[in-house]
Amino acid sequence: MTIRVVLATRNEHKVDEVRRILADAEQGITAAIDIIPATQFPDAPEVIEDGATFAANAALKAVALAQFTGLPAIADDSGLCVDALNGMPGIFSARWSGWQGDAGRDLANLQLVLAQTADVPDSRRGASFHCAVALALPDGQVRVVEGRVDGRLIREPRGQQGFGYDPIFVADGSDRTTAELAPAEKDAISHRGRALRALLPVLQEVLGQP
Repeated sequence: MTIRVVLATRNEHKVDEVRRILADAEQGITAAIDIIPATQFPDAPEVIEDGATFAANAALKAVALAQFTGLPAIADDSGLCVDALNGMPGIFSARWSGWQGDAGRDLANLQLVLAQTADVPDSRRGASFHCAVALALPDGQVRVVEGRVDGRLIREPRGQQGFGYDPIFVADGSDRTTAELAPAEKDAISHRGRALRALLPVLQEVLGQP
């Protein structure tokens, strides 16, 4: 038996990452999880992410997609929280620079954070990645789990893996940015990896799998 679950994102990097993490971790689930990207539902409504927290925004997206498709839906909301910026960009991470369109937005966001923290000494460059993942069912059930990884910002981008702010973030206990890690290495420590692994028992419970 295959469980079809739609993923509330049009970001191909994120689709690949979620599929990889769940495939790697779902050994205890007897039924396969078939992750369907939201791009297969081009008429699905765009959700205004006006929640005050990562968890609220993840739930908004998951509920909207579950109601539209009639399938279980997974949505995540994630971002970078910089200590010296009072936790910003936080929930505004994906649109911090105000850049319109997808091309070039990651770089614009990253460059703005670097500019805003240029005068912050190394001792105060703490930061953390946060991720909330929501599972919503068509009947209205919603469950949310969260993951976090702490670290620090460096001053110049390094690495070609990952996306978003990965090239300027070094996790605690590492000397490489998350953009310098191989996918499996990143999944093992990342905020999204931790949240998705926390979601597995919820999937088992809510979807009725042993």
